[in-house]
Amino acid sequence: MAMQYDSNQIAAILPHRYPFALVDKIVDGEPGLWAKGVKCVTVNEPFFQGHFPQKHVMPGVLLIEALAQVGGVAVLALPENRGKLAFLGRVKDARFKRQVVPGDVVELECRLTRQKGPIGVGECTAKVDGETAVTAELTFAIG
Repeated sequence: MAMQYDSNQIAAILPHRYPFALVDKIVDGEPGLWAKGVKCVTVNEPFFQGHFPQKHVMPGVLLIEALAQVGGVAVLALPENRGKLAFLGRVKDARFKRQVVPGDVVELECRLTRQKGPIGVGECTAKVDGETAVTAELTFAIG
């Protein structure tokens, strides 16, 4: 059965809280393999106060973090990983291809491509309206 979690169910899996909970819902996935989530970007996000006051653009590092959180759900949804933490270990080949602005609905996907012990790698993509905004390979450690 496909994974589907609302924000409260995500909060039961991930430790992130306001203002750092960056995934609104998980719409699909398979524990231990992949997850697809959604982030609805609003002008009320606290980071828009400083990035940038005259032209609101979601910071790229927060898009990477949102992708990492989706990957974290994929890994930590496995029963044997419940209650553990997933730490970001490396960001490789990050490419920012489109700005993300208020009103955008960001589709976040992370596919786990390999894992050895507590270390794993995910191929991640963020899209808005079918257009790629960010791609990156993220390495994580379960602790």
